[in-house]
Amino acid sequence: MPKGSILVVDDELEIREGLEALLKSEGFDVTLAETGEAGLRKLEDKPYDLTLLDVSLPDRNGLEMLREIRRRDPNLSVILITAFGSIDMARAAFKSGAQDYITKPWSNDELVAQISLAIEGRRLREENVQLKRALKQRYNFPNIIGKSDRMLAVLDLVTQVAPSRSTVLISGESGTGKELIAKAIHAASTRGDKAFIPVNTGSIPSDLLESQLFGHVKGAFTSAIASKKGLFEVADQGTIFFDEISTVSPETQAKLLRVIQEREFMRLGGTDTIKVDVRILAASNEDLRKLVREGRFREDLFHRLNVIAVTLPPLRDRKEDIPLLVESFIERFCRENNKPARQFTNAAMKLLMDYDWSGNVRELENAVERSVVLSTGDWMDCDLLPESVGTCEVVKGVRLQLAEFLPPLPGETGPRTSAPAPSLFEILEEVERRIIVDMLERTHWNQTEAAERFQVPLSTLNQKIKRLGIETRRRPGTARGAVNGVIEDPAEAAAGK
Repeated sequence: MPKGSILVVDDELEIREGLEALLKSEGFDVTLAETGEAGLRKLEDKPYDLTLLDVSLPDRNGLEMLREIRRRDPNLSVILITAFGSIDMARAAFKSGAQDYITKPWSNDELVAQISLAIEGRRLREENVQLKRALKQRYNFPNIIGKSDRMLAVLDLVTQVAPSRSTVLISGESGTGKELIAKAIHAASTRGDKAFIPVNTGSIPSDLLESQLFGHVKGAFTSAIASKKGLFEVADQGTIFFDEISTVSPETQAKLLRVIQEREFMRLGGTDTIKVDVRILAASNEDLRKLVREGRFREDLFHRLNVIAVTLPPLRDRKEDIPLLVESFIERFCRENNKPARQFTNAAMKLLMDYDWSGNVRELENAVERSVVLSTGDWMDCDLLPESVGTCEVVKGVRLQLAEFLPPLPGETGPRTSAPAPSLFEILEEVERRIIVDMLERTHWNQTEAAERFQVPLSTLNQKIKRLGIETRRRPGTARGAVNGVIEDPAEAAAGK
């Protein structure tokens, strides 16, 4: 899935094409417009997460364009593109509600970081609305799914710590849901109706991170054309969540420690002390104690963060939660893709239960999404799962059975058999025959059930059985063509059953 949708409005072809190449390489969905009018028409076609807007367009004044965008979508993030000769225009537009600005020429890393933050901000606003609605209902954790003992213990701890103002350190492997836990703590706290600000410190360059956290005053650095609030000010009375806290530089760690201890800071380039009341939650997929021993993380900051520790178990240690998670993901992705309800076959579900999920819940979510998007029927089988998850036993069995039948692979020494190498048609026919026999054995030679599991009409399966020469002797007392479609099992027939 794209990281977000971006509309670029700029009259210079070279800039449009350069931004398109850059942003697409970073995983964004990009739409281009060369005039203000064309940009406004694009905004009517579909919603966007962010607009990159040149303040000097041939047909529109930058301020007029910005006001029109705000009128149509007040929550749409807008980043202004300006040349040094248009600083006054940028300053006025910034005051009129632009999310941020960037000057030509710019740093690609800085631009991508600003865009990511702006899109996260838009999504944050939408999520906060949902959190407020949830507070009006009976308290629960609607986005956290699990019935395992380890997850229930985590939820009990979250319920206990949520009302306090203590810092919480959430540990766990990548993909275990650390941000979901942070949001649950915030939602269940007395700050639940205030801002929840997530900061992915690992994706923001070190020099830009401090500006984003603490803000800056006008003139603090070359492109600081106006004073700007930092995320700590935005999160005042609310919660700020540091994901991947282990990636913060030693210099920024020292400043974070002061904010936690004194609840105050100064903007970059400023001299005034700003007081804030912010609850701090942090998460790490690395062992911070180990980093402290190695001198890569401040010990005093670790102890300030680790007042209450919440450790999330990996998915492989709570496999009983997998069916619940799968059901929830199927429902969501069917709804998002306008598809009827889907289910995994038993064989596919077995693979999902047996796999170790090194990427945890996030990897499982991606596997389910892939299956739903690629599915064409009500049942989703093993072939729709990523190859990394595994292969159905029936296919594994066919592979093993055909090991001596198939010609040698490149690099293998000598043929597997002295018989002539079969043609591709013969190989495919043998594969089809053995898969059908395997399924018939699994369904106790009930053709109707086998056809249902293959998701084909019974007549189609009957035709394949005849074409492939699969023996279909009747069970004693069962008329040929009976409704239940039962075939005599050759093994049982040989045993006189």
